[in-house]
Amino acid sequence: MTPRRLLPAAALLLGGTLLLGGCAAVEGLVHKQSTQTFEDADAFRADASVDADWVPHDATALTLRTSTIEDADDAALLLTSTMTLPEDCVETVRTSAPTWTLDDAPSAYEAKTVFVCGDWSVIPSDDGWFGWTPNSDEEKAASRS
Repeated sequence: MTPRRLLPAAALLLGGTLLLGGCAAVEGLVHKQSTQTFEDADAFRADASVDADWVPHDATALTLRTSTIEDADDAALLLTSTMTLPEDCVETVRTSAPTWTLDDAPSAYEAKTVFVCGDWSVIPSDDGWFGWTPNSDEEKAASRS
């Protein structure tokens, strides 16, 4: 193959690889985020890249979005559940918001209060809960008082 034909062939191969790799490759490279889904709470606890002790035991249809930037700790989690949050989650005025948005998640900016569950802030969604981390210093301080 001549060098003149090699460049278009390489471009075609790269384009095909990106298409076959799907949105996940583009999402990670361009938007610096990764999205994982989990069937239920057990699958989440076994394979998720974050700890979220507040996730109810009956949780299903979990969607987790995290940063692909090394050492970044921001995440957003949407799940379906009929259970309440653990007792150690304390309701306080909302002063944080998630870095990432998720389809079907409620708007954090419309919430006046959040439940602070450790490093997570959590609000009700239509059929469960929507949480994000990190939360603000103000929320953490209010949850300790």
